[in-house]
Amino acid sequence: MSSKPENLCMAPWTHTYLSPQTERRLCCASREPAQNFKQYIDTKEGTNEYKPQSLEEYWNGENIKRIRLQMLNNEVPPECVVCDKKLLNQDVYRDYFTHLFAHKWHEVIPSTDDTGYTTMKPVSWDYRFSNLCNFKCRMCGPMLSSAWETEARKQGKIEPWMEKPVKRKIEEFQKDTVEQEFSLAVEEHRIEEVYWVGGEPLMYEQHWRYMKRIIELGDGPRLYARYNTNLHRVNYKGVNLYQDILDNIRDWQICASLDGTGKVGEYIRTGLDYIVWLENFKQGLAHSRNRRMMRIDFTLTLPGLFDIVNICRLARELNVDILAKVTFAFTPDIAMSPLFLPKEILHSYVNELLLTSEVDNSTIRNMLVSLLERPTFEEEFPDEYAKARIKGKWRMQAMDNLRGGMKFEDTLKTQQAKDFWNGIC
Repeated sequence: MSSKPENLCMAPWTHTYLSPQTERRLCCASREPAQNFKQYIDTKEGTNEYKPQSLEEYWNGENIKRIRLQMLNNEVPPECVVCDKKLLNQDVYRDYFTHLFAHKWHEVIPSTDDTGYTTMKPVSWDYRFSNLCNFKCRMCGPMLSSAWETEARKQGKIEPWMEKPVKRKIEEFQKDTVEQEFSLAVEEHRIEEVYWVGGEPLMYEQHWRYMKRIIELGDGPRLYARYNTNLHRVNYKGVNLYQDILDNIRDWQICASLDGTGKVGEYIRTGLDYIVWLENFKQGLAHSRNRRMMRIDFTLTLPGLFDIVNICRLARELNVDILAKVTFAFTPDIAMSPLFLPKEILHSYVNELLLTSEVDNSTIRNMLVSLLERPTFEEEFPDEYAKARIKGKWRMQAMDNLRGGMKFEDTLKTQQAKDFWNGIC
Protein backbone atom coordinates (compact mmCIF):
# COMPACT_ATOMS: atom_id res chain seq x y z
CA MET A 1 0.00 0.00 0.00
CA SER A 2 1.75 3.14 -1.21
CA SER A 3 -0.75 5.87 -0.37
CA LYS A 4 -2.65 6.49 2.84
CA PRO A 5 -6.32 5.45 2.69
CA GLU A 6 -8.63 8.46 2.74
CA ASN A 7 -10.43 7.37 5.93
CA LEU A 8 -7.29 6.44 7.84
CA CYS A 9 -6.47 8.53 10.90
CA MET A 10 -2.96 8.48 12.32
CA ALA A 11 -4.24 8.51 15.93
CA PRO A 12 -4.24 4.69 16.46
CA TRP A 13 -0.52 4.65 15.65
CA THR A 14 0.60 7.88 17.35
CA HIS A 15 -1.85 9.12 19.99
CA THR A 16 -2.98 8.08 23.46
CA TYR A 17 -5.86 9.53 25.48
CA LEU A 18 -6.81 9.16 29.13
CA SER A 19 -9.76 10.79 30.91
CA PRO A 20 -9.62 12.21 34.46
CA GLN A 21 -11.29 8.97 35.62
CA THR A 22 -8.57 7.00 33.72
CA GLU A 23 -10.87 5.80 30.93
CA ARG A 24 -8.82 5.08 27.82
CA ARG A 25 -10.17 5.91 24.38
CA LEU A 26 -8.83 6.25 20.86
CA CYS A 27 -9.02 10.03 21.32
CA CYS A 28 -11.19 12.57 23.12
CA ALA A 29 -13.68 12.65 20.22
CA SER A 30 -14.05 8.88 19.95
CA ARG A 31 -17.52 7.46 20.65
CA GLU A 32 -17.03 4.11 22.37
CA PRO A 33 -18.76 1.93 24.95
CA ALA A 34 -17.54 2.86 28.41
CA GLN A 35 -15.04 0.61 30.15
CA ASN A 36 -15.79 1.56 33.75
CA PHE A 37 -17.70 4.84 33.97
CA LYS A 38 -19.66 6.38 31.11
CA GLN A 39 -18.26 9.65 29.79
CA TYR A 40 -20.28 12.36 28.13
CA ILE A 41 -20.15 11.00 24.56
CA ASP A 42 -19.83 7.27 25.26
CA THR A 43 -22.29 4.99 23.49
CA LYS A 44 -23.01 2.56 26.35
CA GLU A 45 -22.81 2.38 30.11
CA GLY A 46 -19.73 0.84 31.71
CA THR A 47 -19.59 -1.71 34.46
CA ASN A 48 -19.36 1.02 37.14
CA GLU A 49 -16.63 -1.14 38.64
CA TYR A 50 -13.13 0.29 38.60
CA LYS A 51 -10.82 -1.91 36.54
CA PRO A 52 -8.29 0.42 34.90
CA GLN A 53 -6.00 -0.52 32.02
CA SER A 54 -2.37 0.40 31.71
CA LEU A 55 -1.16 1.88 28.43
CA GLU A 56 0.68 -1.36 27.70
CA GLU A 57 -2.56 -3.33 28.05
CA TYR A 58 -4.55 -0.90 25.92
CA TRP A 59 -2.15 -0.02 23.14
CA ASN A 60 -2.37 -3.39 21.37
CA GLY A 61 -5.69 -4.53 22.80
CA GLU A 62 -8.31 -6.17 20.60
CA ASN A 63 -10.37 -3.00 20.13
CA ILE A 64 -7.64 -0.73 18.87
CA LYS A 65 -6.19 -3.48 16.68
CA ARG A 66 -9.59 -3.89 15.02
CA ILE A 67 -9.76 -0.11 14.46
CA ARG A 68 -6.33 -0.11 12.81
CA LEU A 69 -7.35 -2.87 10.40
CA GLN A 70 -10.60 -1.13 9.50
CA MET A 71 -8.73 2.07 8.73
CA LEU A 72 -6.15 0.25 6.62
CA ASN A 73 -9.12 -1.12 4.63
CA ASN A 74 -10.37 2.47 4.23
CA GLU A 75 -13.38 1.76 6.44
CA VAL A 76 -14.72 4.24 8.99
CA PRO A 77 -14.90 2.61 12.44
CA PRO A 78 -18.10 3.39 14.37
CA GLU A 79 -15.94 5.07 17.02
CA CYS A 80 -15.09 7.78 14.48
CA VAL A 81 -18.59 9.12 13.75
CA VAL A 82 -17.85 12.51 15.38
CA CYS A 83 -15.15 13.22 12.80
CA ASP A 84 -16.83 11.47 9.89
CA LYS A 85 -20.15 13.30 10.33
CA LYS A 86 -18.60 16.53 11.67
CA LEU A 87 -20.84 16.41 14.73
CA LEU A 88 -18.65 18.71 16.81
CA ASN A 89 -17.07 21.12 14.34
CA GLN A 90 -16.02 21.50 10.73
CA ASP A 91 -12.29 21.12 11.48
CA VAL A 92 -12.10 17.47 12.48
CA TYR A 93 -9.53 15.66 14.58
CA ARG A 94 -8.77 13.13 11.83
CA ASP A 95 -7.48 15.93 9.59
CA TYR A 96 -5.41 17.29 12.47
CA PHE A 97 -3.61 13.98 13.07
CA THR A 98 -3.18 13.39 9.34
CA HIS A 99 -1.50 16.77 8.96
CA LEU A 100 0.64 16.55 12.09
CA PHE A 101 1.90 13.01 11.55
CA ALA A 102 1.88 12.65 7.77
CA HIS A 103 5.64 12.06 7.96
CA LYS A 104 5.04 8.88 9.96
CA TRP A 105 2.76 7.21 7.39
CA HIS A 106 5.74 5.31 5.95
CA GLU A 107 6.14 3.58 9.35
CA VAL A 108 2.56 2.34 9.58
CA ILE A 109 2.59 -0.56 7.12
CA PRO A 110 5.93 -2.17 8.10
CA SER A 111 5.13 -1.80 11.82
CA THR A 112 1.61 -3.25 11.71
CA ASP A 113 0.90 -6.98 11.32
CA ASP A 114 -2.22 -8.66 9.96
CA THR A 115 -3.88 -8.62 13.41
CA GLY A 116 -3.55 -4.85 13.78
CA TYR A 117 -0.68 -5.12 16.31
CA THR A 118 1.85 -2.30 15.91
CA THR A 119 5.36 -1.82 17.17
CA MET A 120 4.96 1.97 16.92
CA LYS A 121 4.67 3.78 20.25
CA PRO A 122 2.55 6.83 21.03
CA VAL A 123 4.27 10.17 20.55
CA SER A 124 1.15 12.30 21.02
CA TRP A 125 -0.34 12.51 24.52
CA ASP A 126 -3.66 13.68 25.93
CA TYR A 127 -3.44 12.65 29.59
CA ARG A 128 -5.86 14.35 31.97
CA PHE A 129 -4.28 13.89 35.37
CA SER A 130 -7.45 14.78 37.26
CA ASN A 131 -10.70 16.73 36.94
CA LEU A 132 -9.16 19.66 38.85
CA CYS A 133 -10.83 22.84 37.61
CA ASN A 134 -11.72 26.24 39.03
CA PHE A 135 -14.75 26.71 36.74
CA LYS A 136 -18.28 25.28 36.66
CA CYS A 137 -19.23 25.78 33.01
CA ARG A 138 -22.93 25.18 32.55
CA MET A 139 -22.48 22.64 29.75
CA CYS A 140 -19.84 20.69 31.71
CA GLY A 141 -20.17 18.32 34.66
CA PRO A 142 -18.39 16.63 37.59
CA MET A 143 -16.26 14.32 35.43
CA LEU A 144 -14.39 17.26 33.91
CA SER A 145 -14.55 19.74 36.79
CA SER A 146 -13.71 19.33 40.46
CA ALA A 147 -15.73 22.50 41.14
CA TRP A 148 -18.75 20.78 39.59
CA GLU A 149 -17.96 17.66 41.61
CA THR A 150 -17.90 19.64 44.87
CA GLU A 151 -21.27 21.19 44.03
CA ALA A 152 -22.73 17.78 43.19
CA ARG A 153 -21.48 16.28 46.45
CA LYS A 154 -23.16 19.06 48.45
CA GLN A 155 -26.41 18.14 46.70
CA GLY A 156 -25.94 14.45 47.44
CA LYS A 157 -25.53 13.60 43.73
CA ILE A 158 -22.81 10.98 44.07
CA GLU A 159 -21.89 9.10 40.90
CA PRO A 160 -20.19 5.66 41.20
CA TRP A 161 -16.72 7.04 40.39
CA MET A 162 -17.17 9.67 43.13
CA GLU A 163 -17.56 7.11 45.93
CA LYS A 164 -14.63 7.62 48.29
CA PRO A 165 -13.05 4.11 47.94
CA VAL A 166 -13.26 4.34 44.12
CA LYS A 167 -12.03 7.93 44.04
CA ARG A 168 -9.04 6.87 46.14
CA LYS A 169 -8.24 4.04 43.71
CA ILE A 170 -8.43 6.41 40.75
CA GLU A 171 -6.04 8.84 42.43
CA GLU A 172 -3.63 6.00 43.25
CA PHE A 173 -3.72 4.70 39.67
CA GLN A 174 -3.10 8.19 38.34
CA LYS A 175 -0.09 8.60 40.61
CA ASP A 176 1.42 5.10 40.43
CA THR A 177 0.69 4.14 36.81
CA VAL A 178 -0.43 7.09 34.69
CA GLU A 179 2.26 9.51 35.84
CA GLN A 180 4.89 6.80 35.45
CA GLU A 181 3.79 6.20 31.85
CA PHE A 182 3.99 9.88 31.02
CA SER A 183 7.23 10.44 32.94
CA LEU A 184 8.90 7.52 31.17
CA ALA A 185 7.92 8.94 27.78
CA VAL A 186 9.40 12.31 28.81
CA GLU A 187 12.65 10.77 30.00
CA GLU A 188 12.92 8.62 26.85
CA HIS A 189 12.42 11.72 24.65
CA ARG A 190 9.26 10.20 23.11
CA ILE A 191 6.85 13.13 23.36
CA GLU A 192 6.51 15.06 20.12
CA GLU A 193 3.05 16.49 20.75
CA VAL A 194 1.12 17.04 23.96
CA TYR A 195 -2.43 18.26 24.43
CA TRP A 196 -2.98 20.00 27.75
CA VAL A 197 -6.66 19.99 28.62
CA GLY A 198 -8.60 19.18 31.73
CA GLY A 199 -10.18 19.80 34.05
CA GLU A 200 -8.13 22.95 33.76
CA PRO A 201 -4.59 22.03 32.68
CA LEU A 202 -2.92 25.17 34.02
CA MET A 203 -4.17 24.14 37.47
CA TYR A 204 -2.25 20.85 37.12
CA GLU A 205 1.06 20.78 38.98
CA GLN A 206 2.02 18.04 36.50
CA HIS A 207 1.76 20.44 33.58
CA TRP A 208 4.38 22.80 34.98
CA ARG A 209 6.65 20.00 36.20
CA TYR A 210 6.70 17.97 32.99
CA MET A 211 6.96 20.93 30.61
CA LYS A 212 9.94 22.23 32.56
CA ARG A 213 11.50 18.76 32.46
CA ILE A 214 11.03 18.44 28.68
CA ILE A 215 12.84 21.76 28.24
CA GLU A 216 15.61 20.72 30.68
CA LEU A 217 16.17 17.54 28.66
CA GLY A 218 16.71 19.62 25.52
CA ASP A 219 13.51 18.42 23.82
CA GLY A 220 11.81 21.81 23.62
CA PRO A 221 12.91 22.40 19.98
CA ARG A 222 11.01 19.26 18.85
CA LEU A 223 7.85 19.68 20.94
CA TYR A 224 4.46 20.96 19.79
CA ALA A 225 2.11 21.78 22.69
CA ARG A 226 -1.61 22.45 22.44
CA TYR A 227 -3.73 23.92 25.20
CA ASN A 228 -7.45 24.10 25.80
CA THR A 229 -7.63 26.33 28.84
CA ASN A 230 -9.83 28.85 30.60
CA LEU A 231 -6.66 30.98 30.80
CA HIS A 232 -7.14 32.16 34.36
CA ARG A 233 -3.67 31.06 35.49
CA VAL A 234 -0.55 31.89 33.48
CA ASN A 235 1.92 31.97 36.40
CA TYR A 236 2.82 29.17 38.81
CA LYS A 237 5.46 29.40 41.55
CA GLY A 238 7.40 32.09 39.73
CA VAL A 239 7.14 30.39 36.31
CA ASN A 240 5.37 32.25 33.50
CA LEU A 241 3.59 30.14 30.89
CA TYR A 242 4.66 32.26 27.94
CA GLN A 243 8.15 33.41 28.85
CA ASP A 244 9.46 30.36 30.70
CA ILE A 245 7.63 27.52 28.92
CA LEU A 246 6.22 28.34 25.49
CA ASP A 247 9.06 30.58 24.33
CA ASN A 248 11.34 27.54 24.75
CA ILE A 249 9.53 24.96 22.59
CA ARG A 250 9.24 24.45 18.84
CA ASP A 251 5.62 25.45 18.44
CA TRP A 252 2.45 25.87 20.43
CA GLN A 253 -1.21 26.77 20.27
CA ILE A 254 -3.55 28.06 22.94
CA CYS A 255 -7.28 27.67 22.43
CA ALA A 256 -8.58 29.95 25.14
CA SER A 257 -12.16 29.04 26.01
CA LEU A 258 -14.67 31.87 25.78
CA ASP A 259 -18.31 31.19 24.97
CA GLY A 260 -19.65 34.72 25.34
CA THR A 261 -18.36 38.17 26.22
CA GLY A 262 -18.85 40.10 29.45
CA LYS A 263 -21.72 39.00 31.69
CA VAL A 264 -23.04 36.46 29.19
CA GLY A 265 -19.66 34.73 29.10
CA GLU A 266 -19.47 34.80 32.88
CA TYR A 267 -22.94 33.25 33.06
CA ILE A 268 -22.08 30.39 30.71
CA ARG A 269 -18.72 29.69 32.34
CA THR A 270 -19.21 30.08 36.10
CA GLY A 271 -15.85 31.24 37.47
CA LEU A 272 -14.91 33.35 34.47
CA ASP A 273 -13.62 36.86 35.11
CA TYR A 274 -13.83 38.36 31.63
CA ILE A 275 -11.27 41.10 32.36
CA VAL A 276 -8.71 38.59 33.69
CA TRP A 277 -9.24 36.38 30.63
CA LEU A 278 -8.70 39.34 28.32
CA GLU A 279 -5.49 40.44 30.09
CA ASN A 280 -4.01 36.92 29.99
CA PHE A 281 -4.99 36.50 26.33
CA LYS A 282 -3.32 39.76 25.35
CA GLN A 283 -0.18 38.65 27.21
CA GLY A 284 -0.15 35.55 25.01
CA LEU A 285 -0.54 37.65 21.88
CA ALA A 286 2.66 39.48 22.80
CA HIS A 287 4.54 36.15 22.65
CA SER A 288 2.81 34.58 19.64
CA ARG A 289 4.53 34.41 16.29
CA ASN A 290 1.46 33.84 14.12
CA ARG A 291 -2.35 33.94 14.26
CA ARG A 292 -2.64 30.23 14.92
CA MET A 293 -0.89 30.39 18.29
CA MET A 294 -3.62 32.30 20.13
CA ARG A 295 -7.21 31.48 19.24
CA ILE A 296 -10.58 31.93 20.87
CA ASP A 297 -12.14 28.55 21.58
CA PHE A 298 -15.86 29.19 21.21
CA THR A 299 -18.41 26.52 22.04
CA LEU A 300 -21.80 27.54 20.72
CA THR A 301 -24.45 27.32 23.42
CA LEU A 302 -28.02 28.57 23.33
CA PRO A 303 -27.13 31.65 25.46
CA GLY A 304 -24.01 32.18 23.35
CA LEU A 305 -26.06 32.14 20.15
CA PHE A 306 -27.33 35.58 21.14
CA ASP A 307 -23.80 36.89 21.78
CA ILE A 308 -22.21 35.82 18.49
CA VAL A 309 -21.98 39.39 17.18
CA ASN A 310 -19.92 40.38 20.24
CA ILE A 311 -17.64 37.34 19.85
CA CYS A 312 -16.99 38.32 16.23
CA ARG A 313 -16.27 41.90 17.27
CA LEU A 314 -13.80 40.72 19.89
CA ALA A 315 -11.96 38.47 17.42
CA ARG A 316 -11.73 41.42 15.04
CA GLU A 317 -10.39 43.75 17.72
CA LEU A 318 -7.76 41.21 18.83
CA ASN A 319 -7.02 40.16 15.22
CA VAL A 320 -7.33 36.46 16.08
CA ASP A 321 -9.12 33.42 14.70
CA ILE A 322 -11.97 31.53 16.32
CA LEU A 323 -12.17 27.77 16.78
CA ALA A 324 -15.91 27.15 16.83
CA LYS A 325 -17.89 24.07 17.81
CA VAL A 326 -21.42 23.27 18.92
CA THR A 327 -22.37 22.01 22.38
CA PHE A 328 -22.36 18.20 22.40
CA ALA A 329 -25.81 16.72 22.89
CA PHE A 330 -27.09 13.20 22.23
CA THR A 331 -30.30 13.61 24.22
CA PRO A 332 -33.02 16.26 23.70
CA ASP A 333 -33.00 17.63 27.26
CA ILE A 334 -29.81 19.67 26.86
CA ALA A 335 -31.11 23.24 27.10
CA MET A 336 -27.61 24.66 26.64
CA SER A 337 -27.62 23.47 23.01
CA PRO A 338 -29.00 25.81 20.32
CA LEU A 339 -30.74 22.74 18.86
CA PHE A 340 -33.01 22.84 21.91
CA LEU A 341 -34.93 25.63 20.14
CA PRO A 342 -37.79 24.80 17.75
CA LYS A 343 -36.72 24.85 14.12
CA GLU A 344 -38.63 27.98 13.11
CA ILE A 345 -37.13 30.05 15.96
CA LEU A 346 -33.59 28.74 15.49
CA HIS A 347 -33.57 29.12 11.71
CA SER A 348 -35.11 32.58 11.86
CA TYR A 349 -32.40 33.89 14.18
CA VAL A 350 -29.53 32.08 12.43
CA ASN A 351 -30.60 33.50 9.05
CA GLU A 352 -30.77 36.94 10.65
CA LEU A 353 -27.20 36.52 11.88
CA LEU A 354 -26.01 35.36 8.47
CA LEU A 355 -27.35 38.58 6.96
CA THR A 356 -25.52 40.69 9.52
CA SER A 357 -22.28 42.27 8.31
CA GLU A 358 -20.94 42.07 11.88
CA VAL A 359 -20.82 38.27 11.59
CA ASP A 360 -17.85 38.33 9.27
CA ASN A 361 -15.91 35.40 10.71
CA SER A 362 -15.85 32.51 8.23
CA THR A 363 -15.62 29.84 10.93
CA ILE A 364 -18.63 31.23 12.74
CA ARG A 365 -20.55 31.54 9.49
CA ASN A 366 -19.78 27.94 8.53
CA MET A 367 -20.93 26.77 11.93
CA LEU A 368 -24.19 28.71 11.61
CA VAL A 369 -24.82 27.26 8.14
CA SER A 370 -24.23 23.77 9.53
CA LEU A 371 -26.91 24.44 12.16
CA LEU A 372 -29.42 25.01 9.38
CA GLU A 373 -28.53 21.59 7.98
CA ARG A 374 -28.89 19.66 11.24
CA PRO A 375 -32.15 18.41 12.75
CA THR A 376 -33.30 20.20 15.87
CA PHE A 377 -34.09 18.12 18.95
CA GLU A 378 -37.79 18.42 18.12
CA GLU A 379 -37.13 16.78 14.74
CA GLU A 380 -34.56 14.24 15.89
CA PHE A 381 -36.43 13.09 19.00
CA PRO A 382 -40.13 13.64 18.18
CA ASP A 383 -41.43 11.21 20.80
CA GLU A 384 -39.22 12.46 23.63
CA TYR A 385 -38.95 16.19 23.01
CA ALA A 386 -42.08 17.42 24.82
CA LYS A 387 -41.04 15.88 28.15
CA ALA A 388 -37.32 16.40 27.55
CA ARG A 389 -37.62 20.16 27.18
CA ILE A 390 -39.39 20.36 30.56
CA LYS A 391 -36.55 18.38 32.10
CA GLY A 392 -33.99 20.64 30.42
CA LYS A 393 -35.68 23.81 31.66
CA TRP A 394 -35.98 22.44 35.19
CA ARG A 395 -32.27 21.59 35.21
CA MET A 396 -31.24 25.08 34.14
CA GLN A 397 -33.57 26.76 36.64
CA ALA A 398 -32.24 24.59 39.47
CA MET A 399 -28.69 25.55 38.53
CA ASP A 400 -29.59 29.24 38.33
CA ASN A 401 -31.20 29.12 41.77
CA LEU A 402 -28.15 27.39 43.22
CA ARG A 403 -25.56 29.76 41.74
CA GLY A 404 -27.48 33.04 41.82
CA GLY A 405 -26.95 36.04 39.57
CA MET A 406 -28.09 36.13 35.94
CA LYS A 407 -30.82 33.71 34.89
CA PHE A 408 -30.98 31.57 31.76
CA GLU A 409 -33.92 33.54 30.40
CA ASP A 410 -31.91 36.77 30.78
CA THR A 411 -29.56 35.56 28.02
CA LEU A 412 -32.35 35.09 25.46
CA LYS A 413 -32.36 38.24 23.33
CA THR A 414 -35.39 37.71 21.06
CA GLN A 415 -39.03 37.74 22.04
CA GLN A 416 -39.59 34.49 20.15
CA ALA A 417 -36.94 32.70 22.24
CA LYS A 418 -38.28 34.20 25.48
CA ASP A 419 -41.85 33.17 24.64
CA PHE A 420 -40.71 29.65 23.84
CA TRP A 421 -38.81 29.35 27.13
CA ASN A 422 -41.61 30.80 29.22
CA GLY A 423 -44.10 28.51 27.51
CA ILE A 424 -42.34 25.33 28.60
CA CYS A 425 -44.36 23.81 31.42
